[in-house]
Amino acid sequence: MRLIINAMLLLLCSVVYGQDKTEINVASAVPQGRKTLITQRGAVGDGKTLNTKIIQSAIDRLAADGGGTLVVPEGVFITGALFLKPGVNLYLDKGSVLKCSTDPNDFPRKRTRIEGHFEDSFNAGLINADGCDGLCISGAGTLDGSGMQVWEKFWAGRRADKNFKNLGLDRARLGIIENSKDVKVSGITFKDSQYWNLHIYNCQKVVVENASFIVPDDYRQAPSSDGIDLDSCQDVVVRGCFFSVTDDCICLKGTKGPFALEDKKSRPTERIRISGCTFKRGGGVATCGSEATVVRDVVVSNCRIIGSVTLVRLKLRPDTPQHYEDIHFRDITIDNPNATLFQVRRWAQYFDLQGQPEPKSIVRNITVSNIKGTIGSLGEISGNRESDISDITIENVDIKAKNTKFTVGDKVRNVITKNVSVNGQSFSLHYTERQCRHNIRNYISTLALAKSSRREGFSGIAVRAER
Repeated sequence: MRLIINAMLLLLCSVVYGQDKTEINVASAVPQGRKTLITQRGAVGDGKTLNTKIIQSAIDRLAADGGGTLVVPEGVFITGALFLKPGVNLYLDKGSVLKCSTDPNDFPRKRTRIEGHFEDSFNAGLINADGCDGLCISGAGTLDGSGMQVWEKFWAGRRADKNFKNLGLDRARLGIIENSKDVKVSGITFKDSQYWNLHIYNCQKVVVENASFIVPDDYRQAPSSDGIDLDSCQDVVVRGCFFSVTDDCICLKGTKGPFALEDKKSRPTERIRISGCTFKRGGGVATCGSEATVVRDVVVSNCRIIGSVTLVRLKLRPDTPQHYEDIHFRDITIDNPNATLFQVRRWAQYFDLQGQPEPKSIVRNITVSNIKGTIGSLGEISGNRESDISDITIENVDIKAKNTKFTVGDKVRNVITKNVSVNGQSFSLHYTERQCRHNIRNYISTLALAKSSRREGFSGIAVRAER
């Protein structure tokens, strides 16, 4: 009987590919089967009582009985870290709040993945799920990080010591989902997180839909308040979400350092689809980095930017061999005079070459198409000494911009503009003399390589001469 129940739960909450592998079809957001209200187990939603032990006991009991859904009814339930089990889903009713305790001891230190590596001792999150295939976290309720007090402590630490690091203070993420597949997060509001809001690590076939990620509009900088961190994940859909945070809205992550490509626990982040989202506040729409190695096959489409957010934000670390490729932004409306189109540049925070020479990074096949609206700046495309940036296409763009300067590094190759209008005037990129010489040298070198390869019997080398 237990096996049958588990199979039904997996079926109801599963994520299944469409035939073209760009769409994901999902079942209802409300899991069926056995349900347990936390108030039936003794939880009190008065905004004062600590409910950690009661709620965790309810999770454990559901798991022991073959699985089901833990339901949080209307009320404010204070709790520390909760650990979901395989077969146990979480549903938050409208008006329900799971609110972080302000005592860091309620979030026990453990070995955890954070900032591109495994930290031996750092805080658990509010909701933790490891190896929970078929997991559904859904409803119209709120996960509240009680972040204000922690943010103030963080900035006090940074003022006292400019080298105060992100991990120098106990901080809980709102959601940590790892080593799981067929995962769905739907309808939830993530509010005032102490650290990242939703960290998803080493997961496959994930849908995050109709969720909100917010910090107070009047708080200048909630530190590390990323909306969604997709860390070494594959086949992820983010759709219909709202972001108003003070760090990156969606982060595509992996690991860092000169030996990053050898890290078997940091797989490529790839096949990511983001659509129908609204970005009010944040660093970037879908940012690569700051810890990222291989990110590829990403499509951001049919989204709106209504705040001072950067559309294309690629962080290039001088200590990491990064590969960012096949990343596409299309059908985007931007309506903010402080928004930026491109921010592709060096990111040197906490970098460490570990005695190694600077590794080579590759950025290629990036497209920005069907963009309209108002922005502040076109931005820049540059990199590090060993960055190889090429094949950037900007087409069908009609925008108004306060600043029409577009900074493109001397070594950036093959930036193509097609049907681009800025402030009602046709816009095309004019290469500097140095860029022209660099492009010509590269083109001649590529032709020579192709000719040599043909002589030696190799095939498959393509030369693109379009300018």
